[in-house]
Amino acid sequence: MEVKTVYFSSPGSGNTDEVLRIARQRAEELGVKTVLVASTTGDTAAKAADLFTGVKVIAVSHSAGFRESDTQEFSEENRKLVEGKGGTVLTTTHAFAGVSRAMRKKFTTHVIGDVIANTLRIFGEGVKVVCEIAIMAADSGLARTDEDVIAIAGTSRGADTAVVLRPVNSQDFFDLKIKEVLCKPRF
Repeated sequence: MEVKTVYFSSPGSGNTDEVLRIARQRAEELGVKTVLVASTTGDTAAKAADLFTGVKVIAVSHSAGFRESDTQEFSEENRKLVEGKGGTVLTTTHAFAGVSRAMRKKFTTHVIGDVIANTLRIFGEGVKVVCEIAIMAADSGLARTDEDVIAIAGTSRGADTAVVLRPVNSQDFFDLKIKEVLCKPRF
């Protein structure tokens, strides 16, 4: 099998529209029914919800309190846009953070979640995030573990990475396989 991978010359939000186009085309070719998209403020999720029709869009946001206690970065306006197009917004603890981040902050030590996250970052921030949101969506029951999805993420803001993968629940993390890298920054 031969599949095209697009490498961007730099990471970041300037790649968002192209990532969504590439992901949509591959979703149509494979008959993928679910697209996961990491989205902090909801801007990327709103674009995805507009572009992907007939496909279940699951926007995975930062957990509440991620940047500041008792705050949610995903705007209410974008939540309404995504949900109005039939999408879902998932807000939950990050799969590789949670208690691991608490240990790092309190005891200045790294534990398994940090090691996994930093290992995946070798391939780019977006690759780490697509794996993480797939686990989060599977653990919440929003993404099936017996169907391939397209997962979209990025570096800082916007999207610069898209992959085809099969989600797994967190307890099955080491069974997660990225089947295709559709695009990512070259670095």
